[in-house]
Amino acid sequence: MLIRSKAPLRLGLAGGGTDIADYYNRYGGYVLNATVDMYAWCTIEPNDSGKVEFIAADLGKKEEYTAAVKLPASSTLPLHTNIYNRIVSDFVKKPLSFKMTTYSDAPAGSGLGSSSTMVVAIIKAYEEWLNLPLGEYDIAALACKIERDDAGLAGGKQDQYAATFGGFNFMEFYENERVIVNPLRLKRWIRNELEASLVLYYTGVSRESANIINEQIQHTQKGDSKNIESMHEMKKQAVFMKEALLKGDFKGFSNCLLYGWLAKKNAASSISNSFLDELYQYAMDNGAESAKISGAGGGGFMMIYCNPCRRISLIKALNQKQGMVLTPSFTETGTQGWTIY
Repeated sequence: MLIRSKAPLRLGLAGGGTDIADYYNRYGGYVLNATVDMYAWCTIEPNDSGKVEFIAADLGKKEEYTAAVKLPASSTLPLHTNIYNRIVSDFVKKPLSFKMTTYSDAPAGSGLGSSSTMVVAIIKAYEEWLNLPLGEYDIAALACKIERDDAGLAGGKQDQYAATFGGFNFMEFYENERVIVNPLRLKRWIRNELEASLVLYYTGVSRESANIINEQIQHTQKGDSKNIESMHEMKKQAVFMKEALLKGDFKGFSNCLLYGWLAKKNAASSISNSFLDELYQYAMDNGAESAKISGAGGGGFMMIYCNPCRRISLIKALNQKQGMVLTPSFTETGTQGWTIY
């Protein structure tokens, strides 16, 4: 028997950063995102070896343990062990024996939510294997708890909910861990136009999102007015962008992308740098109308909006650089699990 799962990666369109607890507990957060046809994958092979084997194929990392109710803390694959420990402690109450293989279609630090998406995919595989009583909100909330509380990683909440629900979503984050996911029913032609207008460019620079997020958290905790006003502006642009998308107002969408990025850069000094600023200007000089870094910032993927008729010339120009160009499609479904007998 094999159990497999996948969870889609996401583009953070607007409001990213307002899903961090120190901000939304005080002011409430709004985030607009959409999942694309790039995934985190997980396979579980149950066995009677009395061992737990984790293989992160894309990272070239592997760990093996004697099956136990609680595995020791790991610096190599901390998320894998923390998820196992949470699943066992909360649900099965006994050791499990299996081999798990995981990999992601995007590199770590890409800004597409790859780490959190992997957590969702792994939880979904356990849910499929063990028939766990977990709905969509349950999976996303559990993923957040594992990353923030168990693994002690700084970050927001949008990635876990995007990977679980899939599609275009306007998300609301409030105190007491209250989250509302509002799926957007975009007309087909609007989705098509957006796909035709977007280019993803991997800068080739991976970054540790937790470091950037920690800087934002420190600013928010200190009541830094520049940081907080920037976050307010990002939240406002998420609302404007939602309205623009629903109406098919692509000029408005492009403006929101621009203003959201300008506001985000003011939230923390590490979000942008001279390399990213030069790359942004290069894209503008070669046909882009607006752009932003997806995720926390500092590197990863740049999401670029352009006139579809100029898309090919923009791609050719970007291909002269050292990074990688992708043209993903949007997906409508969230995480999925299945069993092969």
